[in-house]
Amino acid sequence: MGAALALGERSRGRTTPNPNVGCVIVHDGRVVGRGWTQPGGRPHAEAMALAAAGGAARGATAYTTLEPCAHVSARGPACSDLLIAAGVARVVVALGDPDPRTDRFGLARLRDAGIAVSHGVRADDAARGMAGFLTRQRLARPAVTLKLATSLDGCIALADGTSRWITGAQARAHAHLERSRHDAILVGRATWDVDAPTLDVRLPGLEDRAPMRVILSARPSAAAPPDEEARPPIRITGPEQIAALPADHVLIEGGAAAAAFLRADLVDRLLLYRAPILIGGGNPAIRDIGLDDLGTAHGRWRLHDARQLGTDRVEVYERSPCSPA
Repeated sequence: MGAALALGERSRGRTTPNPNVGCVIVHDGRVVGRGWTQPGGRPHAEAMALAAAGGAARGATAYTTLEPCAHVSARGPACSDLLIAAGVARVVVALGDPDPRTDRFGLARLRDAGIAVSHGVRADDAARGMAGFLTRQRLARPAVTLKLATSLDGCIALADGTSRWITGAQARAHAHLERSRHDAILVGRATWDVDAPTLDVRLPGLEDRAPMRVILSARPSAAAPPDEEARPPIRITGPEQIAALPADHVLIEGGAAAAAFLRADLVDRLLLYRAPILIGGGNPAIRDIGLDDLGTAHGRWRLHDARQLGTDRVEVYERSPCSPA
């Protein structure tokens, strides 16, 4: 299942509005097929893995990160039917599919065909990897990550706005990897006008993974957007408008947009890069978010991951399950 989860990550940010699924087929202890959802949503992961396995799929075990689909589409057959036709003996599923066309029907169809089914294996990891699809299904909006790169005293720039560079090369490379995992990247109008950011992915081999660019602005931008013809930005006037974006994973990069989305309670994940420097009197990472009771700030976030990136530290926080969505 770990291998299937890793395969699903390959297509994250490229399958909207479909889930990014990974699938591995194992026969007699040997991997005979691998697949992941292709850009645009087809072929599905199971279809790819079965095609790679061929006849070796008969009697094999299929590991898939999401319940195999049960609905027939003009774009291809249902994956549950493909697994049955291939003669697999067992299917191990991480997470049920909330799509009402498949929810429970995919698993039931497999069991009715005499296939052994295990369900719930590494479900939390699968939900984390497909957060965009699941958030869209549950809340009718994308999953939102807020990224901040700060000094130890919580500044994102000097008082004059200079911010290059707060963090080191390893942290910046990690941030570009995060960009590649999202299908939209959002900044506020001030950041757009002052920094003229390209908001692309500058990692070898991932240059084509640059997400769409979104500007949060109550009025038209005065600046000439960089690279506008090749990657025209989308402008929204309020955080709630992200629901209409053709994206399931949105990355916000600091500035006034951070406070706006936190005030609207539309942040699901925090990505905090912290450099071992002190600025003092610089620009704070986050301004007023409408908090008037310190008690309500506690219990909202839980630490998921923390690691060292060169001299810098990255911490990943997720919205607590008991926190309102």
